[in-house]
Amino acid sequence: MDKETIKEVIEGSLKGSTAVVDGSEGKYTATIVYKGFDGLNTVKRHKVVYNFLNSYIQSGELHAISLKTFASEEEKT
Repeated sequence: MDKETIKEVIEGSLKGSTAVVDGSEGKYTATIVYKGFDGLNTVKRHKVVYNFLNSYIQSGELHAISLKTFASEEEKT
């Protein structure tokens, strides 16, 4: 699994989100901005994302991913 595929899975699963994915060889970082995260704490935001990535993690295609999640662009600054 490469970073473009991870980006596609995240953005395809979280409609209206933007994801920036870096890394290689099964170890990645993703910064995700999604309005649907509004009102959710960090743990709940990560659970939402992992729900869509879980099958890739279980199959071994994705070894590790570190997440940074934001409800809006403004929070990133």
